[in-house]
Amino acid sequence: MTRPLAERLYDLAERAFICGLGASIVWRFWPSLAGHPFNVLLVASELAAVVMILLRRRAQRLDMSPYAILIALVGTTGGLLVRPGGAALIPEWIGGLVMIAGALLNISAKLSLARSFGVAAANRGVKRSGPYRFLRHPMYAGYIVTQVGFLLTNPTLWNLAVYAAAWTAQLLRIAAEEKVLGEDERYRDYARAVRFRLAPGLY
Repeated sequence: MTRPLAERLYDLAERAFICGLGASIVWRFWPSLAGHPFNVLLVASELAAVVMILLRRRAQRLDMSPYAILIALVGTTGGLLVRPGGAALIPEWIGGLVMIAGALLNISAKLSLARSFGVAAANRGVKRSGPYRFLRHPMYAGYIVTQVGFLLTNPTLWNLAVYAAAWTAQLLRIAAEEKVLGEDERYRDYARAVRFRLAPGLY
């Protein structure tokens, strides 16, 4: 099988898989939305990723190694597996504010990326606008902030385990993405200018 054909087949399979999980989170969360309206923010954040995957442009360079695909799928789809429930650890409105902050960061990063978004590590162009002026991976940072807000108001062992796996995969995914992007001199210049990946002063 030629590489372009393999990439096209992977692309179709990935889109179908992500769409199925996107439908599943709507089905699981729909009954809870009336009583917990802030959960809409989490659902919207996760579904926005699904939409962007459907609309993305073709990558200039795509890492199709099993490792890169696995960590990308876990990092991207893990958040689609959480469930509402548990006794909130903080007032729900505070969790909602945390989720709003994460969602705003996430949305601004998505607007800057436009169609340059995918799951597996790839080079779809170097972005420097919007929140990418301050962080190299602001979209992932926005996901994590939104998910932390949700976890604090829905603190079940299942949700904690799902996010522990997803966040670990996201860190590994960042390393894999930067390995691919680091082949591009423009990205190396960008990484020298923007030092931090997810959190200013920390990482």
